[in-house]
Amino acid sequence: MNLEKSKVAFMAPQDMGHRDWGVEELLVLVPKTFSLKRLMIKAGCKGGLQYHHKKNECGYLVSGQMIIRFDDGDGNLSERVINAGDSFHFPPGAVHQEEAVTDCVIIEASTPHFNDRVRVEESYGQIIDGGLQSTTIDEVEER
Repeated sequence: MNLEKSKVAFMAPQDMGHRDWGVEELLVLVPKTFSLKRLMIKAGCKGGLQYHHKKNECGYLVSGQMIIRFDDGDGNLSERVINAGDSFHFPPGAVHQEEAVTDCVIIEASTPHFNDRVRVEESYGQIIDGGLQSTTIDEVEER
């Protein structure tokens, strides 16, 4: 049997920069394959109402309780409360927003598309209140 030897890698968490809502850490990046992050969202905080051009992401709520807002497919926003132990999936193009009811920790796995967001608050009658701005598909970085 001819097994190709692979190198095992151990990585230190990398802070992804200032986030109004809490902390985003890159835990693992497997180039051109997937990324694994830890998100810590402070109670009462939320991310932008957005979708991604290319990024396909899923998450597991390790601790806390949060509200997930999403387009129900008819152009309306729906909400679902999730608790520790629940998971979710946002395929590319799916409008979504996460709001922490309590302090939350999420483990997020996604395709390695960074800087990929289209803010859509105004399309749903909301006001953009800070946070990261929309990016074009040409600004999406695949690592």
